Amino acid sequence: MAEDSLLARIEGPRDLRRLDDEQLVRLCAEIRGLIIETVSRTGGHLAPSLGVVELTVALHRVFDSPVDKIVWDVGHQSYAHKILTGRREGFDRLRQKGGPSGFCRRQESPHDPFGAGHASTSISGALGIATARDALGGVEKVVAVIGDGGLSGGLAFEGLDNAGGCGRDFIVVLNDNNMSISPTVGALSRHLTDIITHPLYERMKKDIWEFTEKLPKTNTVREIARRVESSLKTLVTPGLFFESLGFRYLGPIDGHDLGELIPVLERIRRMRGPVLVHVLTQKGKGLPDAESDPRRYHGVAPTPRPNGKLEPKSEGLAYTQVFGETLLELAAAEPRVVAITAAMADGTGLAPFAQRFPERFFDVGIAEGHAVTFAAGLATQGLRPVVAVYSTFLQRAFDQLVHDVALQRLPVVFALDRAGLVGEDGATHHGAFDLSYLGCIPGFTVAAPRSGAELRDLLATALRQTDGPMAIRFPRASVPDAEAMARAPATLETGRWEVLREGSEGAMLAVGTMVPAALRAAQLLAGEGRELTVVNARFVKPMDDDLLLRLARELPLLVTLEENTLCGGFGAQVAARLAAWGWAEREARLLPLGLPDCFAEHASREELLAWVGLTAEQIAERVRARCLARRPGSVRSRS
Repeated sequence: MAEDSLLARIEGPRDLRRLDDEQLVRLCAEIRGLIIETVSRTGGHLAPSLGVVELTVALHRVFDSPVDKIVWDVGHQSYAHKILTGRREGFDRLRQKGGPSGFCRRQESPHDPFGAGHASTSISGALGIATARDALGGVEKVVAVIGDGGLSGGLAFEGLDNAGGCGRDFIVVLNDNNMSISPTVGALSRHLTDIITHPLYERMKKDIWEFTEKLPKTNTVREIARRVESSLKTLVTPGLFFESLGFRYLGPIDGHDLGELIPVLERIRRMRGPVLVHVLTQKGKGLPDAESDPRRYHGVAPTPRPNGKLEPKSEGLAYTQVFGETLLELAAAEPRVVAITAAMADGTGLAPFAQRFPERFFDVGIAEGHAVTFAAGLATQGLRPVVAVYSTFLQRAFDQLVHDVALQRLPVVFALDRAGLVGEDGATHHGAFDLSYLGCIPGFTVAAPRSGAELRDLLATALRQTDGPMAIRFPRASVPDAEAMARAPATLETGRWEVLREGSEGAMLAVGTMVPAALRAAQLLAGEGRELTVVNARFVKPMDDDLLLRLARELPLLVTLEENTLCGGFGAQVAARLAAWGWAEREARLLPLGLPDCFAEHASREELLAWVGLTAEQIAERVRARCLARRPGSVRSRS
């Protein structure tokens, strides 16, 4: 870092108060440069963090963190916040093993009072902090920073309603960039955008300032004009909506103008009761490519190019791409197929579907619970809805999965992207629980492909299923079969597994991504003279009872392999099934391998698989140890 760098002098937020206005502007440029330089090497959420640099500097200039509490919604826009709160030295290891998380985490810094990785939580969490402050006799300020995309989630409205009604000292900063990941949708978002860009509003604002230009140039005149403009905003902007909820409304203001931001925040800091300030920002600010295409630069895994542009790495044909192209293919042949996403058209591979079938594509915003019940309603009328969602985000809709879909036996298809370990996004984004929380719901079919071609087959199978819902989970990874799209999708028999290799020393029952690992482990063991059966357990529910019972009777060892928590996962369900059959265990014949009962940290996917013991070499070692420890003699089932 250069000797004259302002950023090098910032050890914490209080250092910002020593800088003058010109230095603060320079500091923002340095922060942007560091974010771009770092993300070009580590990957991460680029456009969101670039868009809030001035807002972050202004917040930390005015408020006294960590005494005052600043709660960031999602946290994917918190890179500038991390840099200013003592994490600049380790920022070069962002999202890497041992480095800072890409989201806010309480364990990481006292400046992160509330952790998050999912949207729409900041208002409720911050209100809880404000309520605790009042109960404990504190005087600190509490600020929730939420985007217009996060505001589309129902939890945000629940928090707003409660906060406005209770009347506590509480500040909400609405960061309005008209984007979440995909462009923000919904009536409120359109209202925010339409009002502040309406010609009438702009003309009235222009007329006020032109009139005051003709008057003596005094601070009093300007202040009167500013108040008139503020009154105008209250009449025609979302101020009426927020004030009806009990908030004082200020804005909209330019989120990149420190000269406007800092005085407004200083004024708000002195105000009492619930206050909402509406800030307009540009996602990707400071990087032309990100400004023009914020969707592409929302989250990137780039490499630096000589021309300074950032280009995503090519990692081969991804499961997400196979899903998106297959759904297009199947929808072209079946007009009842519709697609639903929760603000993730690009991330779930549905952007091409939206372009080709706009009337059959529905982006409901950051509202996963609504997406599921909305799909249920579509299914009651004979349509075939496909809900594309990340595994970790579907957790937010568990009640809807149970009561609105499964209980009514509706044929809704769920495509669960990012299942298993996702890598650098960390604990909030690992899809570690879907086999458990879906496996306990009656009537749900749950499947996982071992390849791109099998994903195509499972999607075709799901769309032909008419009695109840089906979920297909797949990873954030490239498919192992480059020719995945070569043949037309086939229909599979629900609940039937596939034997890929025969052996007499035991059987490895592998789910999805674990099938290639099981085959490699079997090859390693075969080199030592140990032959094991490998089964592609592509249906986790219902299971292939006939094959499972035969293997339990004939083989001395069963190994289950899954990229899911062992608590209630595939292995636990196999154990329950065998116990129900009265399987007599004279020795420990079942070896369940999967994710441990803890939250996995952020690291590369390869590092995480090694950490949980699911590499081919580690699987072979665990099986070898169990085979060597097994006592002589055969084991039979009482069935």
